[in-house]
Amino acid sequence: QVDLVESGGESVQAGGSLTLSCAFSGRTFSRYNMMWFRQALDAAREFVAVIDGNGGKTIYADSVKGRFTISRDNGKSTADLQMNNLKVEDTAVYYCAADKTLIIRPEGQLTRLPDFWGQGTQVTVSS
Repeated sequence: QVDLVESGGESVQAGGSLTLSCAFSGRTFSRYNMMWFRQALDAAREFVAVIDGNGGKTIYADSVKGRFTISRDNGKSTADLQMNNLKVEDTAVYYCAADKTLIIRPEGQLTRLPDFWGQGTQVTVSS
C-alpha cells in the first residue's frame, strides 16, 4: 500500500508563489511516477503535472506551463510542485497521486486514474 501526504497549501495573493510537497511511503519511491491534480469547487478534478520515476520526464497541463514546476527527491521520497505567478483560477484542492505506469500522454491527456491518491491540500489565491 502506498501512502501519500500533501502539505504546503495555504492562502496567497495573486502573483505570489507556493510550494506543495508530497511525502510518499509504503513502496519503492523511484518506481512510481508522481502526479499532481487539482479540483476547484464545483469542478472536475484535473491533471496538473507528472514526473517519471527518475525525474527525467515531465508533462504539464497547458494552464500551468511556464508557471509550475514538478520535481522529486528520490532520496527523501518526496515530490514537490513549485507554483509561481499564481492566479485566482489556480484556487483548488491539490492532490498528489502515484502510479507505476506513466498514465499521462505527452499532450497531457489522462489514460486512466492513478492507483494511489493523497487526501489533498487547499490552495487559495486571492486578488
